[in-house]
Parts: sequence; C-alpha cells; structure tokens
Amino acid sequence: MAFIDAHRRRFGVEPICAVLTEHGVGIAPSTYYAARSRPPSARAVRDAQLRPMIARAHRANYDAYGAAKVWDHLNRVEGVRVARCTVERLMAQMGLAGARRGRKPRTTTPGSGEETPEDLVNRDFAAPAPNRLWLADLTWVPTRSGWVYMAFVIDAYSRRVLGWQASRSLRTDLALDALDMAISARRRRGHDISTVTHHSDRGSQYLSIRYSQRLDDNDIVASVGSKGDSYDNAMIESFNGLFKWELIYPRGPWQGQSDVEFATLEYIDWYNHRRSHSQLLPGRYTYTTPADHETAYYHNTTATPAVAQQKQPLPNPG
Repeated sequence: MAFIDAHRRRFGVEPICAVLTEHGVGIAPSTYYAARSRPPSARAVRDAQLRPMIARAHRANYDAYGAAKVWDHLNRVEGVRVARCTVERLMAQMGLAGARRGRKPRTTTPGSGEETPEDLVNRDFAAPAPNRLWLADLTWVPTRSGWVYMAFVIDAYSRRVLGWQASRSLRTDLALDALDMAISARRRRGHDISTVTHHSDRGSQYLSIRYSQRLDDNDIVASVGSKGDSYDNAMIESFNGLFKWELIYPRGPWQGQSDVEFATLEYIDWYNHRRSHSQLLPGRYTYTTPADHETAYYHNTTATPAVAQQKQPLPNPG
C-alpha cells in the first residue's frame, strides 16, 4: 500500500498493481481503493490517542522511564487504562526508551583513621521500617567550570533522599551538610532517629572526627563497608547511577555548581514524590514512590513516626 501511494502519480494504480502481481505480490486495484476508502480501525484510532499521552508521560519523568513505568504512570497516576504490551509497541514505534546506566569511576579517598566502625549491614539493605538504615555516599558531576561533587543520604526502607549537598571540594563539610539536612528533615516531622544505623564507605569524609561526632551527638550508630568494595554500599551506588543517567548525562553539559544545584532540587522532589520504583513492593510491575511507601507503612501499622524522647538522667546512687 505504501509503495503504491508513493508511485501512483507517476505510473497509475492499475499498472503498478499489474507489475506487482507479475512479481508475486498480488494486489487488485479494487483492493487498494477499498483499503484507502475504509475508515481507520479502532486500534489505529486508539493508537493515535495514546501516542501523545505516552510522549507526555515519558517527557514528564525526565525521559527516564521505560515501557513498564510509562504503563504504570498512565494507569496509576493519570487513570488511563492501557495494556503494557500496547505501551511497549507504541514506544518502540516512537523511538522512546528508558535511561540506560553505564559504569562510573571511583571517587572515594580512603580514610586513615585507626579506629574504623564495623560493617553492620553486610550487604543486607532490607530495612524493616523507616529510620532504621540510612545510606550515604559521594559522587561527581562534570561542568564547564570544573567538577561539582554531590553528597546524598537516603533511607534504605523507602529509598527516599533525606539529605543532599553540592560543593566544589571534597572536604568533610560536603558530607556533613547532607547529613545535617537528613537529620533536620526527620526531626522536623517528629521522627526519632536514635534507631538509625548510618552506613557509608571508607571515605575520609565519613571517617572524620567531625562527622563521627555528629552521628554520636544524634545517637546514630555508624557502619562502614569494607575497603575498596562498592557492593558494600550498593543501594546508594545504584541511586547515584540513577541520578547520573536520569538527570546529569541527558541534560548536560552543565555550566557550574548553581545549575547543578537547581536541577538537583527539582529532581529530588520528583524522585521522592512522583518517580515510580519497582523494588519497594513485592511482585512484578508493582510500583510506588518513596513518599507513598513511607506513608503506607505508617497507615498500615499501629506505629506512628516515633517522637524523639528526652534522655532522662541516671539516678544518683548517692
């Protein structure tokens, strides 16, 4: 049909059909005219309606979603009932695909402290509730004015980003500011963070005296992975990859720190409240957001966000 459409003005429909039939591609002129006068099928009409919806959902989520998450977004967020196979077919036709992650260089500078916390996590990131396990790590962003370094703190239960910070240097203040943001975010909501285990790599920022003191001041237990093994902090390494492949790489090049900070602020809001995650709930193609996952935990249990209690002084034995 497309071949006849392309050449009919030059050769005419009947001669083209005759030549095609001679070469084993039989089609009668009446068949061609009937097909051209036939109204679009229900599937074609539906496809035409869905294409702009799919493009909008893909674009609204940092062009990061593959077919499964676009399907979930349309059904769960927008209330558009559509089969996953239909979304897969149309995205393939439209040339749309999700972000694909690659490898990144290591940036950790090992600390030199003799007394290093033990690894209390042992690669088991399955936290039973919010504020049981926080993960911290650093990553980098190339800009036209030099490297910008990023520090993040996430909650392992919901994968929610609790704190982050950007800096032009890898000094302890970078990681410490992200930790302070995480502490402030939880305390502002009345959470008790004395149940938290804080896990990081052996970077000098996380083993510094100031950082260790801040953890101790807030009754947070420190845990550190083994030397030179990124798998010991794999969950937040995975987040760093998402951050790079969903925001940094496709939207670069970046001018400098202020551009990265503004974009990260918007990205974290989307990541926490609107980005679909497939690893938080059991079952295939079951999605939720970090914020909704935490809300559901407190709604479905008798627990409420524990309010920090003032420590009572020990009784005087005298």
